[in-house]
Order: sequence, then C-alpha cells, then structure tokens
Amino acid sequence: MSELDFSQVSWEELGNSTLETLQMLGASALFTLVIGLPLGILLFLASRSSLTPMKVIYIVLSFIVNILRSVPFIILIVALIPFTRSLVGTSTGVLGTIPPLVIGAAPFFARLVETSLREVDKGVIEAAQAMGASTGQIIRRVLLREALPGLLAALTITVVTLVSYTAMSGMIGGGGLGTLAINYGYYRYETAVMIVAVVLMVVLVQLLQMAGDRLVRHYTRK
Repeated sequence: MSELDFSQVSWEELGNSTLETLQMLGASALFTLVIGLPLGILLFLASRSSLTPMKVIYIVLSFIVNILRSVPFIILIVALIPFTRSLVGTSTGVLGTIPPLVIGAAPFFARLVETSLREVDKGVIEAAQAMGASTGQIIRRVLLREALPGLLAALTITVVTLVSYTAMSGMIGGGGLGTLAINYGYYRYETAVMIVAVVLMVVLVQLLQMAGDRLVRHYTRK
C-alpha cells in the first residue's frame, strides 16, 4: 500500500468545503425544526383525537411521512431535482441541496417528535385539561416542557443524520465535504483528501452528539 500524500490536500479548499457543509447543515436543520416540530405535534394530537376528521388527517399524514422516510436519500435527492430547480433555481451546490435535505429529514424528525410526546405522562395532560387549559396552552406549557429532553435528543439524532445526508449529496455535486471526498478521493484516487474529509465529518458528528447529550442531561435534571 502506498503512503498517503497529504501534500495533495488543499487546506483552503478543505476549509471552504467545511464551511459549505456547515451552511447546509445549519439551514436544513433550521427548516427541519420549523417544519418537523409542528408536523410531529399535529401527528400526536390527531392520533389521540376521537374525532373522525382528525383520524383521517392522521392516516394521511402518517402515510406521507412513512413514504418519505422509506425512500433512500440518494434516490430522493435525484427524484427531487426538477422540484428543487423550480424552487431555488438550481439542483447543485449548497442552495440546491437544502430542499431535499429538509424534505428527507423533516418527516424523520416529525416521527421522533410524535414518539417523544407520546412518552409524556397522560395524567399531567389530563390534569391540565381538568383545569380548563386550551389545546394551545397544553402544547406550550405541558407537552413541550415535559417532552423537552426527548425533543432535544430527537433533534440531535436528526442533525447527525443530516451530516450523512450532506455527504451523500456529494454524489450529485451538492457541495461540502461529501463532494470533496468523492471528487478527489474517488475520481482522482487522492486518498489523503478523502481521509481528511471523512475525519472532519466524524469530528463534526462527535461534537454535535456531545452538545446534544449535554443539553439533554441539563434539562433532564431540571
């Protein structure tokens, strides 16, 4: 096996690729939270409701969420190319990767949110209802507060998953460390570049997981 030649690594390009990965991760995580949290709450409320319209809503939403969760991301991102182009004007680079990242991650996060809310003690919810709290008040003051550690854990899992999604987007020129690793490590056989890119993604995942675990422990003790 030949020795690794780290002189192949362009540290400036590596820095730019890291920044692109962080941009994709930050934007997609934000939109995933904005879309996935309300969707997860709606799934939870619809599943508990005895009203037929809400049951229908749950069946429809659950079906859509399950479909989007079951499609491998690399297939999803290719299938969404026409939609992405019509939405943001491009299907490559940082901007062209964000829509499929959100569409792939939001249903996943929504299902985790629903699961976290299901773990809230029913007695607490019933007590709030007995005191005359509205649905909005129960969501804000009971459900979200009681489920906060679980929601933070769900968000951490989702963000870590998004890191792997950004790497897969490199297959179609999505930018970031994934594109760098594929273009140089796979097509040009510059193994050192690929190894450095992979190490950076591993470090990023570890940092995100550590930060998420610390937040979960902090709010669990409260």
